[in-house]
Amino acid sequence: MAPGAMTRFTESLADAKPVSFWLDDPGRPAPEPALTGDERCDLLVVGGGYSGLWTALIAKERDPRRDVVLVEGREAGWAASGRNGGFCAASLTHGIANGLSRWPGEIEKLEELGARNLDEIEAAVKRYSIDCDFERTGEIDVATEPHQMAELREMYAEMAEHGLADGSELLDADALREHVDSPTFLGGLWDREGVAMLHPAKLAWGLKRACLEQGVRIYEHTPALELAAAGAGMAIRTPYGRVFTRHVALATNVFPSLVKRLRPYTVPVYDYALMTEPLTAEQLAAIGWKNRQGLGDSANQFHYFRLSADNRILWGGYDAIYPFGGKVRAEYDDRPETYAKLAEHFFTCFPQLAGVRFTHAWGGAIDTCSRFSAFFGTAHKGRVAYAAGYTGLGVGASRFGADVMLDLLSGERTERTDLEMVRTKPLPFPPEPFAWTGVALTKWSLARSDANGGRRNLWLKTMDKLGLGFDS
Repeated sequence: MAPGAMTRFTESLADAKPVSFWLDDPGRPAPEPALTGDERCDLLVVGGGYSGLWTALIAKERDPRRDVVLVEGREAGWAASGRNGGFCAASLTHGIANGLSRWPGEIEKLEELGARNLDEIEAAVKRYSIDCDFERTGEIDVATEPHQMAELREMYAEMAEHGLADGSELLDADALREHVDSPTFLGGLWDREGVAMLHPAKLAWGLKRACLEQGVRIYEHTPALELAAAGAGMAIRTPYGRVFTRHVALATNVFPSLVKRLRPYTVPVYDYALMTEPLTAEQLAAIGWKNRQGLGDSANQFHYFRLSADNRILWGGYDAIYPFGGKVRAEYDDRPETYAKLAEHFFTCFPQLAGVRFTHAWGGAIDTCSRFSAFFGTAHKGRVAYAAGYTGLGVGASRFGADVMLDLLSGERTERTDLEMVRTKPLPFPPEPFAWTGVALTKWSLARSDANGGRRNLWLKTMDKLGLGFDS
């Protein structure tokens, strides 16, 4: 970036607070007290993000008499559930392309289950009166290079071949600019029904309230430190107490699992986002974003962007930062050099918005696994269930993961537990320094691919053959 460009773009960041816009809300609920002493329950849920909150709530919906406790190390929704882009996708497989490449024989069932899961999220938002700005506007995958448009056409044809193209529409450049106008857009693929926009933190806070109303006992600022068998059940140690329980659902995602053998299956990849000030009516008209769809470009190192309820633009993605050693640390949540890069890209996409300022800039860790969609299983003779590895599309899929964990703990065979996706695991990541070297080489190769018409080098082709193809 040239020095003049650096000054021009970084001026827009001068007032940006380094906190998630979603969490910076005066309506944020007060935390529940920490656990002190011993507790007993039928089901203990560890983790107060979407995965844990959905698990606790659905457990009570399935059996209102079940005694459920949830423990959260900080406050409900403070991590990935309060820092994401607010895209709630029906896809359980991190997009249909990933699903087709990994589970082609199951893709119709996976898409059906995903659509049903999104419908159930929408129904729960209404049933529990969760005010989270839920808008089922869909999403457009945007092409900004000719090879990306060719890839979108190929994907649409493959979807049609599997009977999965209903509700999707290919848009040429003129048609796309009728929806939203950028000089960089060459066309797109619109999924009209499969994605909703929402306020992610308000969804988490609403789920927390619903859990409390259904009788779930929630303890915040209560990290689970140790998991061990205790007679016919399990025991969890916390800083000031213990929980004795029949079953445990581990919903800690990016944080180190209490089942240590699972730790090599996920790594933290840090993602960053900006939020603008509210657009004026004139600014909004200049980009013509009439139907409020979520947008994402089709590069390997892609951006995602959407409108908030008060007409701010969230602009995130592109950089995907893996810290050496795979640690989750607060200092990685803020990365000014990435904010500057994102600001430059924003004004390249929307030059009509010159002069707009950013009010918030933040980052957070994504629980990434090598197949880029969640994996599931049990431990301790079926008394502990887990779900992890959503790789950035967990806003919607985490509810499905909650259902899977509860199915596994019940021991019942269901349409979910019969899935190959549920019965198999991704490949674990290698130890350092191999993990960091592999991620760095992959990022370099993806950037080269974006700059060279989508052509993939030998490293990427090898990763594809191993089922380890990766994008940001």
